[in-house]
Amino acid sequence: MAKLASLFGGTRTLLAFAGTPYAAMAKTYQVTGPVFEVTNDMIAVQKGKDRWEIGRDASTKVTMEYRMTATSVEVKPASGAAAKSKSKAAK
Repeated sequence: MAKLASLFGGTRTLLAFAGTPYAAMAKTYQVTGPVFEVTNDMIAVQKGKDRWEIGRDASTKVTMEYRMTATSVEVKPASGAAAKSKSKAAK
């Protein structure tokens, strides 16, 4: 019985240390939503109805996806020299 107890005692010790490296690794996450606030140590993002405040430091990497969209377009008449050359080409 003593041999059996020492065998299981060793197994418990092995199992306790087997999970240690995995527990020490930090998980990574990704959040998508509008950015509400950016400071030197935090980025606040809207995620659904919740406001997520994510800590940041000098090693923080940020990936942004953005679009440039015109909200209005103003067409101006061509300038003098350019207008004359275009009108001659049209004749």
